Amino acid sequence: MAQNERMKLARKALGLSQEELARQIEVSRQTINMIERGDYNPTLKLCIQICHALGKTLDELFWEEESQ
Repeated sequence: MAQNERMKLARKALGLSQEELARQIEVSRQTINMIERGDYNPTLKLCIQICHALGKTLDELFWEEESQ
């Protein structure tokens, strides 16, 4: 599963909208949307903020396994 899908599922599992998550980490809703679509690679700082907001680790949300 791609990072953007994991992030979207984690957000929805907490019942958060893109707007609510964006407000928590002080970015625009468009930024969250672009990350979830895979159109934007967030900085490490932003990844950490997203993880804290969603209660996940960097590995859980953003680690990409190599294709076999």
